[in-house]
Amino acid sequence: MNRAQRWGGLTALILTIVTLAIFLTINAVWLYRLNLTWLRVPQSVNMPAGTIMHNYHQMLAYLELPWVTDLKMTNFPTSYTGMIHFADVKHLFFVNNLVLLLMLTPAGWYLHQVRQRSEQWRLLRPMQVAAAVPVVLGAMMAVNFDQFFIAFHKVLFRNNDWLFDPRLDPIITVLPDTFFLQCFLLAFLLFEIAVGGLYWGARHRINQA
Repeated sequence: MNRAQRWGGLTALILTIVTLAIFLTINAVWLYRLNLTWLRVPQSVNMPAGTIMHNYHQMLAYLELPWVTDLKMTNFPTSYTGMIHFADVKHLFFVNNLVLLLMLTPAGWYLHQVRQRSEQWRLLRPMQVAAAVPVVLGAMMAVNFDQFFIAFHKVLFRNNDWLFDPRLDPIITVLPDTFFLQCFLLAFLLFEIAVGGLYWGARHRINQA
């Protein structure tokens, strides 16, 4: 591999890990279901857990499936600005999933080349650097999650439509801040598991050699 191929392959590998962690977190329905129990959400909104989950699945279907073009939640109306925000989120999810699909092949090719050439050492430093990023972001979240959450939205969105009014967009009443915090932590954990696995796998192969 020449220098350009190495950097391209490594970039594809990192992007694959990032987008896969995001994809798995988005679809971690089990985490939301646990939060309904932990945070007593059904009791706070006076709605059965099954009904809330039904609406949550409707929301996810709109956000994740390209052929679902209208957001229709049975028990939660959505305002005009709420619809704009959900459409923006749907676009971001689509970009994430597209990048994941596009990067899988070059990332797999890069790993194959590294193993075939016994160049596992090339993975060590990049994985160490990559592993430090979630630690830094996690420290920022620990200091002030609210400010981190606001900054996150300002970076990703061009407007303030994400600031939901519970009277107009009651879906926000069943999406507590604690759940979003756990989503960030889950994504960071999945990322760390992936880069850690690649790092220790490379170290093991090097030691064997």
